[in-house]
Amino acid sequence: MSSLRIGTRRSALALWQAEHVAALLCAHHPGLAVELVRMETRGDRFLEAPLAQVGGKGLFVREIEDALLRGEVDLAVHSLKDLPAELPEGLALASPPPREDPRDALVGRTGRTVAELPRGARVGTSSLRRAAQLRARRPDLEVVPVRGNVQTRLAKALGPAPHGEPLLDGVLLALAGLRRLGLEEKVTEPLDAEGFVPAVGQGILGLERRAGDERLARLLAPLGDARAEREAAAERALLARLGAGCHVPLGGHATLRGDRLRLVGVVGDPETARLFRVEREGPAGGAERLGREVAERLLETEGGRFLAAPTGSPPAG
Repeated sequence: MSSLRIGTRRSALALWQAEHVAALLCAHHPGLAVELVRMETRGDRFLEAPLAQVGGKGLFVREIEDALLRGEVDLAVHSLKDLPAELPEGLALASPPPREDPRDALVGRTGRTVAELPRGARVGTSSLRRAAQLRARRPDLEVVPVRGNVQTRLAKALGPAPHGEPLLDGVLLALAGLRRLGLEEKVTEPLDAEGFVPAVGQGILGLERRAGDERLARLLAPLGDARAEREAAAERALLARLGAGCHVPLGGHATLRGDRLRLVGVVGDPETARLFRVEREGPAGGAERLGREVAERLLETEGGRFLAAPTGSPPAG
């Protein structure tokens, strides 16, 4: 394979991620020609309604997956947190490159930290998971739904706000995306992943290919990182067992240290500020088993009643 077509969304962050993977491939395989195929997804077209109302975050990947299955592209590069737990038949994930920082971050305008935000401050987030954990920490804050790319959401707090909207007091975003776009200096508080649990797969790139394309699998093999692969496996096993849809705030964060893997799972009550949390540790080789164990323990909590039967849909990350 002397050439390779990578399917990607057109946002600045998606293009950075695709270009990063292209550069890694070219570094490992001199002479390989890589072309980016920029695509628009349904999630990019419906920016006003909350994701839970328009079909969930799978909207950001379906058109690219269809192009992959039709052979129009050879590889799709996603944010792993956008991928449903179950992939379409005929598609598979390659081992991901090293993980970027998985934490969430506050970009504050009237307070540098969540604790310093004034009472009643308006904080923007497109994520039910972030909203639930923010309300649990600061029930006095007003959570304002925001969508759009990273730059659009930043502008809603830092200006210029689109359409003359009043500025928010802050926004919550993934630190990984801000770092990848060179915007880390905007962050006023990185939120500790233990106390503010990230989305499943946050900070990890999802490299999706056709299941039978063994030549591409060999090209991608040098990019793989064992730590990111095991953390992703535990987190996605948690998601797969719970099958939580976009109407349930769900977080999962795995950490590999030596030969031990630790996983924290959290589910929120969509109507209140109550959070239900489970954490377990196990051998690194048992990542999927650990994910299922944490999921089972979450189902036994009161939060289990908010979790639907397994559907493979991603939670609102």
